[in-house]
Amino acid sequence: MRVKRVYHEKNRWKGLLLLGAVLIGAATFWYTQEVVQQLRDVERRKVRVWAEATRQINFFSNDDRAIGFVFEVIRENKTVPVILTDEDGGIKGYRNLDSARALDPAYLKDQLAIMKASHEPIVIDYLGGGKDIVYYRDSTLLTKLQYFPLVMLLVIGLFIGVAYLAFDTSRRSEQNQVWAGMARETAHQIGTPLSSLTGWIEVLRTAQVPEDMLSEMERDVDRLNTIADRFSKIGSQPNLHSSDLNNLIYRVITYLKPRVRKSIIMQFQESAKAVQLPLNPALFEWVIENLMVNAIDSMGDEGTISISLSVQGKIACIDVTDTGKGIKRSQFKTVFKPGYTTKQRGWGLGLSLAKRIVEEYHRGKIAVHQSELGKGTTFRIQLPGVL
Repeated sequence: MRVKRVYHEKNRWKGLLLLGAVLIGAATFWYTQEVVQQLRDVERRKVRVWAEATRQINFFSNDDRAIGFVFEVIRENKTVPVILTDEDGGIKGYRNLDSARALDPAYLKDQLAIMKASHEPIVIDYLGGGKDIVYYRDSTLLTKLQYFPLVMLLVIGLFIGVAYLAFDTSRRSEQNQVWAGMARETAHQIGTPLSSLTGWIEVLRTAQVPEDMLSEMERDVDRLNTIADRFSKIGSQPNLHSSDLNNLIYRVITYLKPRVRKSIIMQFQESAKAVQLPLNPALFEWVIENLMVNAIDSMGDEGTISISLSVQGKIACIDVTDTGKGIKRSQFKTVFKPGYTTKQRGWGLGLSLAKRIVEEYHRGKIAVHQSELGKGTTFRIQLPGVL
């Protein structure tokens, strides 16, 4: 399969941007974690100093200046939550916890359990005998800093996502305007020679040219008129009116059958009854025609195209099956992207236009229903609104 260079370039730039974002995120996360670890070490040293100060209170019980200095050290701990217990686990004091909630013994027990799970405790051995245990956890600031890179990456990701969607929407809108303008200009340019050809057919008829030849020429002119009509409708909301799907599909097959190799077999399994629903016949015939032409291209010299029409409730279901090369499962969605083609010559717009006509103009769905390499593919169209 061949993909247009533009499609390759677009995917390559998307991949590079994604890789760049991942590398920036990984570097930011690593750096922040290094800073967090350093701050964690600083807080552990602070807790050790606080624990030593607590021990010194007992040691310098008769020295007012020393006691004042030790109390000052303890008061300077304004960030790290700590709980002091005796060797039997009884809570003797705490610092930097919610003062209102700390009046509840259950809250203190919960905080103590969190601290036990967070860090190894610091044991205070008193010179006079006995010991206390200091439990602590990371400060609120350190906890926030630890999750900061994840929050930042989330915000950056959301910003990039919104920016990309806005840019993509703007780009698609611009592309749609360009394609609509080109399609209408094409329809306009075709119109003038078509009028001339119609006049020349009448001139040839007066010159007694065989009628069968003129009939074929008229059919081709009608075909060109249909193509011009299709192009003129691109970019504007087409008028829908009640149409019979059986007849519409039959008209496409009737037109294509004499124009393909006789080794290509076309089969149509009609619905048991007329299937009426709101359609734009000129555009929807284009969809069926594109699917059939793609099927013919995929089969080569010979094969079978089978079209079946059925109704499930208010949904009309059309299956177009070929016996061609098949499509890889990974490419089931890719085949509908503009620029994707399996042909040596072509713009890769047929299936993209078909998708737009079905989904945007007729509120339906089109997808690769099933496919097997070397055996064939089935495209399925589902249209709501059966009358």
